[in-house]
Amino acid sequence: MIADDKRIAVVLVHPREEGNVGSAARAMANMGLRELIVVEPAAAFGKVATAFAVGARHVLDEARRVPDLRTALAGFRRVVGTTSIRDRRWEVPLLTPRELPGLLAQDAPDTPTALVFGPEVGGLTNDDLSLAGAIVTIPCSPVQPTLNLGQAVLIVTYELFQARRETPTLAIVAVEAVGGVGSPEPPAATAEIDGLFGQLGEVLQRIGFARDDSFAGVVRDLRRLAARAAPTSRDVAILRGICRRAQRALERQA
Repeated sequence: MIADDKRIAVVLVHPREEGNVGSAARAMANMGLRELIVVEPAAAFGKVATAFAVGARHVLDEARRVPDLRTALAGFRRVVGTTSIRDRRWEVPLLTPRELPGLLAQDAPDTPTALVFGPEVGGLTNDDLSLAGAIVTIPCSPVQPTLNLGQAVLIVTYELFQARRETPTLAIVAVEAVGGVGSPEPPAATAEIDGLFGQLGEVLQRIGFARDDSFAGVVRDLRRLAARAAPTSRDVAILRGICRRAQRALERQA
């Protein structure tokens, strides 16, 4: 079953134009969503944003502004990134907006889900996308392959809105996909994954693995692996236990 509208948030990363923020807020209201998170630095919500957010002033008024993307995603168990660049190679599912509801239908209906949209120029970075367990790309004409931010939000949230109206069908698809009945255990929250990688980073530094500039890229690749595997909270707890044992062994040898 698709998460209800109270469990789906739209995250805008560094939006530069307040009109685009207002348009995104209006698109959210059109499709029954209201939780908006904006990652700083970002445009202010002035008169232009309000003018574009016709009928969606409540979305702007309730929006949260946060200092970075990890803070924005801390409480979410399903993170969906978006990109217009289709020639990037990713190990996580690369979906069209129409395919996204089928993936989310495999999660428990109360799974907190974040839809992440990048800035108008450049979109989400590789580091941003490494935090996502799935990536959505919107097929467009090669004459103009990119969309306005508000348009992108509207298209993705429209498909989710339609899916919520067809819940019985999606529930059947979800059961067939997981090969049984009942709700699967949701992926671990982003904050849990961050805690694991903070601990793992300390271990890797202690054993001398983080010895050159390539270490950041290795960590990014490991984040992609984690996103692809979608570990549960129990999985993360086991891995953190292994890290703790390794840290203690290193301390005894010091």
